[in-house]
Amino acid sequence: MKNLVKTMRKPNWNFALNAVMTLCMLAIIGIGFLIKHTLLQGQECKTIYGQNKELYLLNMDRHQWGNIHFILGLVFCGLLTLHIFLHWKVITVIYHKIIKAQLAKRILAFGFIIICSILILIPFFITPKIEPIKKGKGRQVTLVTDFNSNLPYLCNVN
Repeated sequence: MKNLVKTMRKPNWNFALNAVMTLCMLAIIGIGFLIKHTLLQGQECKTIYGQNKELYLLNMDRHQWGNIHFILGLVFCGLLTLHIFLHWKVITVIYHKIIKAQLAKRILAFGFIIICSILILIPFFITPKIEPIKKGKGRQVTLVTDFNSNLPYLCNVN
């Protein structure tokens, strides 16, 4: 193992990091397509299969695949941060070559940081629109009576 670390030079580490980032991004994209087009949500599933069904792939439903999608997104963010850290010198050299004026450099960097911060933090500060479920939309629950006892219980009819 010690020899492996010694023989791995910076280009080899960069290649390995880029390969893992590529695989991670492809998995994120693939799972996104899986959730959107294969493991359909309620109304789309009902339209295709005639009734509301739970769809599974590898014993996981769309919500469990969504959790994997989210975790891979976090892993990718960590790898991207490491990638930026390892390439910081190259980034700054190219940035200084492209933009000559000091004021423009600062404005552009500040604007970029603001945009990135907004994109990351906005989900924590917005609230969804809340509306009551209209008839014929969403899950419907019907009151059913058990024949063995006269106690009513709730049952999903979907």
